[in-house]
Amino acid sequence: MKKLLLFLFLTTFFQASSQEDAWVFLKDKPNKTTFLNNPLTMLSQRALDRRAKLVISLDSIDVPVDESYYNQIKNEGNITVLAKSKWLNAVHIQGEVEDINNLLSAYSFISHIEFANKSLNTNGKTSSKLKTTAPNHYNKLNETLTDFDYGEADNQIKMLKGDYLHEQGLTGEGQIIAIIDAGFPNVNTLDAFQRIRDNDQILGGYNFADRNTDFYTRSSHGTHVLSSIAGYIENEFVGTAPDAKFYLFISEISGSETVLEESLWVEAAERADSLGVDVINTSLGYTTYDNANHSHTYADLDGKTTFISRGAEIGASRGLLLVNAAGNSGNKSWKHIGAPADAPSVITVGAVNASGEIAAFSSYGPTSDGRIKPEILGQGQNPALIDYISGEIKITSSGTSFSSPIMAGLIACLNQNEGFLLKSSNKTTDNFNTYLKQSVYESADKYNNPLDQYGYGIPNFEVALNNYIGSTGAVYDAMLSKLMVYPNPTIDSFNISLDTENLNDFTIQVFNILGKKVLEKVNSNSRTVDISFLESGVYILKISKDNQHKTLKLIKK
Repeated sequence: MKKLLLFLFLTTFFQASSQEDAWVFLKDKPNKTTFLNNPLTMLSQRALDRRAKLVISLDSIDVPVDESYYNQIKNEGNITVLAKSKWLNAVHIQGEVEDINNLLSAYSFISHIEFANKSLNTNGKTSSKLKTTAPNHYNKLNETLTDFDYGEADNQIKMLKGDYLHEQGLTGEGQIIAIIDAGFPNVNTLDAFQRIRDNDQILGGYNFADRNTDFYTRSSHGTHVLSSIAGYIENEFVGTAPDAKFYLFISEISGSETVLEESLWVEAAERADSLGVDVINTSLGYTTYDNANHSHTYADLDGKTTFISRGAEIGASRGLLLVNAAGNSGNKSWKHIGAPADAPSVITVGAVNASGEIAAFSSYGPTSDGRIKPEILGQGQNPALIDYISGEIKITSSGTSFSSPIMAGLIACLNQNEGFLLKSSNKTTDNFNTYLKQSVYESADKYNNPLDQYGYGIPNFEVALNNYIGSTGAVYDAMLSKLMVYPNPTIDSFNISLDTENLNDFTIQVFNILGKKVLEKVNSNSRTVDISFLESGVYILKISKDNQHKTLKLIKK
């Protein structure tokens, strides 16, 4: 009997082990015209409004996977469908190699098939395996132990000059952040999240790992991540974007490591885009899998090889701001960042300690094709977080998992500025996310001397805000291009200078950075403007004559 049981076990084991993961890429989307003519069947109104604001057109990438194609693959008896992606027009399947390969000849609508085990692919990119050892699957979530009153969060916010954004009224209001993580237990009950619950700031979510709507479950990792952005205990703790709204998505299955999680992440990012999300934080990263044949090598970290990084790049092209943890492998034999942190358009965040010194565990760049990663750093060594059980503040966890959301919250606060800037600028608006990211990078302390583990260093969001406003100022007419405003910064007033006497009967408008008009002088001939009544801060100055306009940044000390 024991021999029979052993035989059955071995038979089952080898049958299970013969199952391979693969992505089936489809040739087209036959119903794309119908969907593109009815955009609300693909995207929410908020998503469409965001696309219009950023001047990003809808295209076939936004169209869902063809239902007929999907069902034909799903109905194959020897194939299991695990996920799908409209962005990549692909279906993630599992089955035996022969059965998977047979699909290519059976269905004319299949373009090609990519196996997770790259040695099974007959064409396309193959990677030579490096001898370095990648971290085990627990490291991607590793919490390495050992006019707000920010309390315990004071250092991690003020290190980045995030308090300056808050003082300017940039607290994330009007922004939607998606957290794609491993679970959010007790977010629905803890007092530290009472504020966002009472203000209806949790808009919803989804558990892609279990295919249900219970996202207040699974790993506590996501709860800790969310706390650094949205947690609030009066006079004791404030997150970096306390007034943002949130979607909570589970894509990570923390007890194992499989390539399916890459596909689930892409599905979550697609859902976020369809809902009109502005910023996505991902404190996850992928390098190695339980099936070693599926693991990535350093050569794969070029931003265009892994499924998840390809998805991330498409997400950025849809107007999403993607923020990702660099990883916690800096002091291990495998020291590199993971995917999708390698994607060119992703803002990759490493970690420092409370003094601004690099954390040894923070993963290294560059990417395999030589790009700077991580770009920026935040406090990831012993930051203040909310404990998912007690709801109390804890400072005993570390990882880029936390420097990333701290940064994502401030990115959302900076992006809050966008609505006014878009109305003020004549620049090509599909570059606004580029302007924002570049403004943050240029504000960092090592921008002129980036290093493999530091990237550009620790950003200064006061400088970043000023850079961002400056980079999106507008000149609508050649005559006004020589107009100067001085002194700037100023204390009580500023002067307007132009090499012409023709600037008469012009209009002066001053807006705060939230777009509220605080001063207007119509048909003015005065070259000196009193602003002594305004509070210190950054303002937008717009000078107009007929159809000619100039918009620029004004700083009042």
